[in-house]
Amino acid sequence: MKAGLGRFLRLWLPMLAVLFLGLQRAWLTGQADPWDWGMPAAILLAGMGLWLAPRGWPSLTWVAMGSVGTALIFCTLAALRAPGALASLGLATIALLAVLGGAALRGPWRPVGAILLLLTALLLWRGPVQPLIPVADRPKLAVITALPLFWGEPGKGATGPIDAPIITVLRTRFDIRPLDDPAQLVASGARSLLLAQPRALTPAQLVAIDQWVRAGGRILVLADPLLRWPSALPPGDRRRAPSISLLGPLLAHWGFQPDGTPESPEIRHFMPDGGLVTLSAVQPFLMDGDRGPHDGLVLRKRIGRGEVLLLGDADLIDDRLWLADPARPLDPRLWVADTPARVTHWLGSDLPDQRHWMRSAPDVTRALRWALIAATGFAILGAIALAREPNRQGIRNKS
Repeated sequence: MKAGLGRFLRLWLPMLAVLFLGLQRAWLTGQADPWDWGMPAAILLAGMGLWLAPRGWPSLTWVAMGSVGTALIFCTLAALRAPGALASLGLATIALLAVLGGAALRGPWRPVGAILLLLTALLLWRGPVQPLIPVADRPKLAVITALPLFWGEPGKGATGPIDAPIITVLRTRFDIRPLDDPAQLVASGARSLLLAQPRALTPAQLVAIDQWVRAGGRILVLADPLLRWPSALPPGDRRRAPSISLLGPLLAHWGFQPDGTPESPEIRHFMPDGGLVTLSAVQPFLMDGDRGPHDGLVLRKRIGRGEVLLLGDADLIDDRLWLADPARPLDPRLWVADTPARVTHWLGSDLPDQRHWMRSAPDVTRALRWALIAATGFAILGAIALAREPNRQGIRNKS
């Protein structure tokens, strides 16, 4: 009985350790990404391999596959869909390389063990989604906004010209042209425009935007009825973004009307394809009297030869709602929502958009419960299946 309990704990405890250490990274972003379990698996299983080397490869393999399976069960149930095949295969490869590399360090196979562990480190470095880099051909994108997207406000650590994280991401796919006056749209050569909570525009400026769209422009309008973007500037300061949208006349001219009051203060909104954006007090709109938002969120309408996309929220591009580390906006593994990828797509380009997200709290709780049950069951089966292994070792020692 004592020997059986020891076998069970040798198999069960590493699985739990890998699961809970991986969760620390997963909680940071809310992503159900098997790569988040890669580093804990590599370190713990290399140590287990070194310790369990005398017990042979069946024990090593059982520990590695149990650790991988437990993490994948959690990712699948927390996100309500299976993780990507490459990420799952990558985690399994890391686990096997680490546990076999650790075992090989014990004995005459040390060079092989060192090579296996180096391969593990290489896979951990290059396997996950890499930071974004600028593409070669970037179309021009005009930006008209009162939000501090191109400068730092007083009291926020940096003043003067500085890109907000969303602009840093957009620059990898667009040649960005910030404009003060819509009359400059034609001269800018841009075929896409981000119009995000601008200051009050004159009738002539509204006409300039309308004519530019009708001539073939593509515009993403972020019109927020209750802006929550943090600002150190006092209310009434002209440098501060307006707290309500001032685009009502232009939107009405295009056939858009507000539909009731803004929704709940902050929500995680899942797209039909599983993508995630975080919204804050979003304003529903009607389009010519009909509700029919494209991809469950944005209203889309042809205007002349151009196209208008409308979303009643400008706070969604605030990095607090989509980024875990403001210093690393180009690393998709630190995003807490798909907002940069979706905004880029709405503006006519593309970013990698394959992240899987944990859903509701009950889903995460159920995923953790079943992962623990699976780890326990797999460890019990392993303890039974490997029960004769110590006896075989003892026989070999006697002989």
